[in-house]
Amino acid sequence: MRKTLIATAIAASLALSACSKQAEQPENTHETASQAAADSQQANPLLEMSSLQYQAPDFSIINDDHFLPAFTQGIEQQLEEIESIANNSQPASFENTIVAMEKTGSLLTRVSRIFFNLVGTDSNEQRREIQKTMAPRLAAHRDNIYLNAKLFERVESLYKKKEALELDPESARLLDVLYDRFVRAGAQLSEAQKTTIRALNEEHSELTTEFSQNLLKLSKDIAVVVDTEAELAGMSDSDIRAAAKNATDAGHDGKYLIKITNTTRQPVLASLQNRALRQRIWEASAYRGTSGELDNKPLVARLAQIRAERARLLGFPNWASYQLQNTMAETPTNVLNMLTSMVPAVVENTKAEQAAIQEMILREGGEFEAQPWDWAYYAEKVRQEKYDLDEQEVKQYFEFNRVLHDGLFYTMNRLYGVRFEPRPDLPVYHPDVQAFEVFDHGDQSLAIFYADYFARDGKRGGAWMSSFVGQSHLLEQKPVVVNVMNIPKGPEGEPTLVSYDHVTTMFHELGHGLHGMLSNVKYPSLAGTAVSRDFVEFPSTFEEDWAAYPDVIANYARHYETDEQIPKALLDKIMRSRSFNQGFDTLEYMSAALLDMELHTLDADAPLIDVTDFEQAALEKYGVDLPAVPPRYKSTYFAHSVGGGYSAGYYAYMWSEILAADAFAYVQSLGGLTRENGEHYRKHILETGNSRLPMESYIKFRGQEPTTEALLIRRGLKTKVE
Repeated sequence: MRKTLIATAIAASLALSACSKQAEQPENTHETASQAAADSQQANPLLEMSSLQYQAPDFSIINDDHFLPAFTQGIEQQLEEIESIANNSQPASFENTIVAMEKTGSLLTRVSRIFFNLVGTDSNEQRREIQKTMAPRLAAHRDNIYLNAKLFERVESLYKKKEALELDPESARLLDVLYDRFVRAGAQLSEAQKTTIRALNEEHSELTTEFSQNLLKLSKDIAVVVDTEAELAGMSDSDIRAAAKNATDAGHDGKYLIKITNTTRQPVLASLQNRALRQRIWEASAYRGTSGELDNKPLVARLAQIRAERARLLGFPNWASYQLQNTMAETPTNVLNMLTSMVPAVVENTKAEQAAIQEMILREGGEFEAQPWDWAYYAEKVRQEKYDLDEQEVKQYFEFNRVLHDGLFYTMNRLYGVRFEPRPDLPVYHPDVQAFEVFDHGDQSLAIFYADYFARDGKRGGAWMSSFVGQSHLLEQKPVVVNVMNIPKGPEGEPTLVSYDHVTTMFHELGHGLHGMLSNVKYPSLAGTAVSRDFVEFPSTFEEDWAAYPDVIANYARHYETDEQIPKALLDKIMRSRSFNQGFDTLEYMSAALLDMELHTLDADAPLIDVTDFEQAALEKYGVDLPAVPPRYKSTYFAHSVGGGYSAGYYAYMWSEILAADAFAYVQSLGGLTRENGEHYRKHILETGNSRLPMESYIKFRGQEPTTEALLIRRGLKTKVE
């Protein structure tokens, strides 16, 4: 599933945002071991701001041995800065307290952003060990800031007289956000309660790290090895060659290896004719993390319990209530009402799809009921029959580089006036990564953008956006942003042809990227994608539909060999087929979102759950327990929810889709792909970050709150009335 890596680990580590200047270090004049230590520090490039443009990391001189010393010094440095603010003898002012906090932690921010981005995109054993070491230390560091009584006293004093301070709107918003952050961290708890929550936070950080690292190991361990090419009947020649290379790389010469992606369903199931192999692949996916040394079930149970205990300490009935307090949804009830209100219609659609699949099975001589590993294969047959659409033919018109340059970059230039210029001189962290400089309205340099789109060992599953440097006028920083995906790379010497789903995901992730790169705010805590979970997916989902906009798709959808523009008849089939299988797509998503909410509305006194029984009971409770349509994620590999960042927040994709569909329909009513429309959207949505309430930003853009009309049309659940 698409997601933003406003990394949970980074969020936990970055108690406050970074400053553009590093605190000066005292000079050491003694020729002793201390001098040697100082010399060693000077050799560590992380201890100084990068000299590259916009502080882009110089990956050519950074190695893994640099991280632990830099983390240690960064923590010490920020604590000194925080203590100086907390113990300031001058009365608290917005400048000497709130602005001063915004300027702390430059070194820790720098090392954290670089390290956690690399852990997600290019992990190795040493980095995983550093992550284990640092997780509890960073959790404790965050507590040392937000549970600092003297510091909170200063913040609270300003908050109580906020009106008298006569702050500008963005500064007033920052004061609200920081005060709330302290309270939600436990600043108003008793000392005994603070001790308890510190222990819970430390355990939580250790377990989420273990959970995430288990998933990374599992992705390699559960890959399916196939003995003969005959078993791969139905796969394309290029995919078979890629499977052979995967096997050779893994030490299985002469065989074939099929990697397992992060979701329950696996793309290869749509083409494999061998039913027994389909079952093997599906079971490898669906039962991961349920047994053996990498059994995640105990971690899921304990993490749910820890979150409930933390919520109770902070005065909330459950973790979901705590998490949703400052979101657009506000309460678990509102989320559950949104999801459950759609269940009857979605289940009805899904059952109709299943009936068509079962009919196809019978027509082809099958004497079995459709199982999860059958759905994609026979759904593809139904789709081909209904729309006469061949996925392999479709891919011929979506060559990766053309999609990137003539699709994504072209669209963003038309809408927002930005252009992407290659920067091969900038060091990258892996050969597959491309660096670009982004220019705004001509020749005004705006940001650095890294494109990391191809799957590889050491990269976690999914797709996301993150930042190496965040935008801030206060810190005089321009953004350095990365988009990450897991597109299977074409065999050596051959082009990479992508599915239309991958195309829309590329647009989605660049939507997140632009949210970070077009940010135009003063304070780092409010910049870019630092918004609520159910708003952050709105700008990214909004960009998806431009992939199908006539002017856009005509510009990039061309045959990779002949340069022929995609035939109108084929394009029409693709567009008509977009609503196909929407029952399945929506139900598997909603099932996962409901599991997430059920897990995080547990009471703190509830006993440790049996994860398997708990999931089944939850699906039955909400009427989404169709055996052939399992949740998109089960708890043991639900990185969004259990891993941390989207706990009680997986619903946000659908909530944000309501905003995105409404916004896109509104822009179409005003003329579609025009600079005027793009500038209006940019001004009120992309540039504002969290400098005002999300709904306030939306209303300034749209003129009213969104309705669900456009969402139903977007998902093919309602016909558009012309």
